[in-house]
Amino acid sequence: MKGQGAHIAVEKVSHRYRRTALQVLDDIAFEVQPGQCVALVGRSGCGKSTLLHILCGLMSASTGNVYIDGARVSGPSSDWVMMFQAPSLLPWMSVRGNVGLGLRFAGRREGLQARVDEMLDLVDLTAFADRNVQDLSGGQQQRVAFARSLAPEPDLLLLDEPFSALDTFTRHALQRDVRRIVKERGLTLVFVTHDINEAVMMADRALIMAPDPGRIVADIPIDLDGERASGTPAFAAAREALLGAYESASGLANPDDPVVAPTLLPMPTTRASVAQPKVQRISA
Repeated sequence: MKGQGAHIAVEKVSHRYRRTALQVLDDIAFEVQPGQCVALVGRSGCGKSTLLHILCGLMSASTGNVYIDGARVSGPSSDWVMMFQAPSLLPWMSVRGNVGLGLRFAGRREGLQARVDEMLDLVDLTAFADRNVQDLSGGQQQRVAFARSLAPEPDLLLLDEPFSALDTFTRHALQRDVRRIVKERGLTLVFVTHDINEAVMMADRALIMAPDPGRIVADIPIDLDGERASGTPAFAAAREALLGAYESASGLANPDDPVVAPTLLPMPTTRASVAQPKVQRISA
């Protein structure tokens, strides 16, 4: 277990699709400290998933750069793993076989079974190790995908709404367990969501994005001690802060009222060249 977490620096990233000339992202700049959990929050179409793809090297930005632990991202790496909305498991293989896939592709066969067993225990799937993944529920399949992502010991985990198709109770359990495991193992987590409760449940910070083109308009700290419970006053207060920023960024506020994004708190920086995210006035 590495337990270091990755440092991320995003420097003036903009992106425009070549075929349509549509600008999706504009001047994105922020920093994520090692071991931090950060949510990218915004309505559909604001460029959240595009930004996540750029962070993990699946796409190249039109302008600007992403640095992970000081190295410029130019493609995918085994040091970071991305989980998508679909678990993307191999249906003819067992749970154990799917969890070990990343290790096999990396050529890490020594100690493979012990590592797989450790991951299965971590996500409470030991009893299902030899079952075919097609026999599992949707939530269990996402746990298999999560275990597979953790097996190669990445420093950074990126999630693109992997719980969006699950029922409320299963989703809540996964939100709680993923945050706990990420914190215990010292990983850095960046995830995309338009679910305010999910952001409060899982994140230390939420970056609020506005569309047309996608840009960061607020950086909201989520400072909640202990295990997070949706019924507490602290959770409700954090939710209200995020909801207000989200509604402003999405143009959902009263059109007769001026809309101003919440004040951006200063962030510690380890790279002098990293620009801080901008708080911008949004027209309703």
